[in-house]
Amino acid sequence: MRPLVVIPTYNEADNIGRLLDVLMSLVVEFEVLVVDDSSRDGTDKLVKEAQEKHPNRVHLLSRPAKQGLGAAYVAGFKWAIAQESYDRVVQMDADFSHDPQDAPRLIQGLEMADIAIGSRYVHGGGVIDWSLRREALSRWGNAYARMVLGAKVRDLTGGFKAWKVDTLKGLDWELCSASGYGFQIQTTVHAMCNGASIVEIPIIFRDRTEGESKMHGGIITEALLGVVKLRRQIRELESKGKLVDDESVHINKPDLDRG
Repeated sequence: MRPLVVIPTYNEADNIGRLLDVLMSLVVEFEVLVVDDSSRDGTDKLVKEAQEKHPNRVHLLSRPAKQGLGAAYVAGFKWAIAQESYDRVVQMDADFSHDPQDAPRLIQGLEMADIAIGSRYVHGGGVIDWSLRREALSRWGNAYARMVLGAKVRDLTGGFKAWKVDTLKGLDWELCSASGYGFQIQTTVHAMCNGASIVEIPIIFRDRTEGESKMHGGIITEALLGVVKLRRQIRELESKGKLVDDESVHINKPDLDRG
């Protein structure tokens, strides 16, 4: 089984062709599913060109309208599960903020845990080309989520992750309905409530250099409010004997540090 990389896109023509070329060249023979929300800049055409160059390794799931990052990932995860031919799935952004060269390291992390998170906030990780305000907001948001949810994962809002497919199958998608950062928090915490173990792998996150950012204030507000709602959901799960097991969270495995 080849592992699958799921990449949501909306107007990523400046990046998607180059990203697919890099992923196809890696030592791990990934397949890639691009979930495109009706981009208007020809993103889908570039994916189709990549399909011709790499038959049976590049797939395209076209959606009729822009429905948000979280919904795109859910559609991609459900597609992967339905194929019954993947046992590992990597999720990542299309804009090179996640270094595709790190994808094999996340897959390696699944040898010791159910989820491997590419983490900016463990030893060896970090961010490049962010303003002090943006980095402070991200760090504060993660600290806030950890405090409210009682989880020790350092990068709860990180969107560069590898999953065992069996772990994805256990998620209740109705409880993972946020669009942006909130979706990343929801999926990680609900998986933990299902008993999933997590390893955080240090990565360097780079701000995009091509294309337009999809970040806006509404996504941040949604995440902050969603954490409170998620805390209520966790309490309900705890009443049923499902707990967030912090003992299963492994921070910064040194054998997977960047070389």
